[in-house]
Amino acid sequence: MAGQEVNILNCLEAGLKAESSRQKAIANNIANMNTPGFRRSDIRFEELLARTIDSGDPVEASELEAEFYQPKTTRIKGNGNDVSLDTEVGSMVKNTLLYKTYTLLLKKKYRQIESAIRVQG
Repeated sequence: MAGQEVNILNCLEAGLKAESSRQKAIANNIANMNTPGFRRSDIRFEELLARTIDSGDPVEASELEAEFYQPKTTRIKGNGNDVSLDTEVGSMVKNTLLYKTYTLLLKKKYRQIESAIRVQG
């Protein structure tokens, strides 16, 4: 059971780091919204997290590093740029909610651990 708790905590910690990195990517996309030839970036993390959870193997948070990538799925404007402010704002809202979710889950896990320590002590 303890190994499983560490695994969950590691996954939540990695999630917080990934969403922080995604926020930086979104900010960079917005900052380069009018830069000719700029292609938007995003973070690949959810697939990695799902594979890790499905494998059931213990994992260190450092092994769950998010990867920057260019999706190249959005429409390219005349200047070769594919950043859409609407898309980025939507991504920012989603990212903020994911970050809050990871934070709340981590807080809950720590409360459970604290409660278990008090019961045993």
